[in-house]
Amino acid sequence: MSFSSSPFTTGKVCRSGPFPKRSLEIGAIVVAFVYWWPLAAAYIAWKVAGYPALSELRGLAGRGLSWNAGATRSRFAAAFEAANGGNTGNLAFDAYRRSEIERLDAQRRALQEESRAFAEFVEELKRAKDREQFDAFMQKRRSADTTRSV
Repeated sequence: MSFSSSPFTTGKVCRSGPFPKRSLEIGAIVVAFVYWWPLAAAYIAWKVAGYPALSELRGLAGRGLSWNAGATRSRFAAAFEAANGGNTGNLAFDAYRRSEIERLDAQRRALQEESRAFAEFVEELKRAKDREQFDAFMQKRRSADTTRSV
């Protein structure tokens, strides 16, 4: 079986051997995460951004993430902008989305309030149990002191 027919190479022989470059890249990312994760995270962010040049990265501080403004946007970027307050162009859908987001926010606030109330309830139960145990201890100690002094 030759390297060109190997299922790992998709019909091409890499210069580095039978393994494709993607596996080496993934392996390098894993090793980078093990030894120094910020480097691996920065590389993945650079890769997701579309491998911008260093001169384009320098302008990011002043312009935000607009280095790709002149180029066509990816489907991911368009979906991300639409999900984070962007306008889809369909007024009915935008109104529906706004009302659903408000409804979900109200539910989230209600759940947070219930969670806080439950945490207070559990804390009060713990305090009552601790008070009960302490009172029992003190009563036992006092009864032991009175039997010793007699």
